[in-house]
Amino acid sequence: MALSNEQLERYSRHIILKDVGISGQKKLLDAKVLIIGAGGLGAPAALYLAAAGVGTIGIADADKVDLSNLQRQVIHSTSDIGKPKVESAKESMLAINPDTNVITYNEFIYSKNILDIVGGYDFVLDGTDNFPAKFLINDACVKAKVPFCHAGIIRFEGQLMTWVPESNVPCYRCVFKEPPPKYAVPTCRQAGVIGAMAGVIGCLQAMEAIKYITGTGELLTGNLFIYNALTNAFRKAKIPRDKKCAVCSDHPTITELFDYEQAACDFR
Repeated sequence: MALSNEQLERYSRHIILKDVGISGQKKLLDAKVLIIGAGGLGAPAALYLAAAGVGTIGIADADKVDLSNLQRQVIHSTSDIGKPKVESAKESMLAINPDTNVITYNEFIYSKNILDIVGGYDFVLDGTDNFPAKFLINDACVKAKVPFCHAGIIRFEGQLMTWVPESNVPCYRCVFKEPPPKYAVPTCRQAGVIGAMAGVIGCLQAMEAIKYITGTGELLTGNLFIYNALTNAFRKAKIPRDKKCAVCSDHPTITELFDYEQAACDFR
């Protein structure tokens, strides 16, 4: 497929990169990325993936925009208050790049529907705000063999990691075995989060998707990447794969997806 003159101009800064070029841009245009959560993390990731020319972007979220979202969820505007987040996100993404095919899922992700959704994508971004959803996304992606990037933020800190099938790297459950006890972790409303932190970590998630699609650079597989904004500290913690992991080991004990009870909010 030859790029049009408009595409050559739109993606010119990608094309002149020797590690991307025409072939890498074509890979982006052919790619399908799913973002679960149109909030703090999903907002910057969705905008940058649309701008990058990812051909198909799915975005799943059942919430509506409210005023408290706007401090960090930059894909939404004041005029979007009350609107489904997926519709607001789609409008912003298409305003940046009308060639992107945006598929919306205005629904919560459960064990009954997640495999049907993630199975059609090349890469998944976890931008959710609760532990039950994060464990479900991990388990579904491992089961479906779809690579994904986990991320979380709280206060002035953020973290992310990437899992790729058949690569002997740890999944989310290798690091965090089970969701924490109910109320053990402060909620989003209780702990707070600096808005720009969502931008930093969400953009890093988008970068992981772009690197995976184009085959460029090193992914955050086998590492938990941690950023502290107050101390300007970036660090990568090497994480070994759990050979007895309940999901990704050679002999998994969790073979069917299930839903944990919704408890405290996770990071977002």
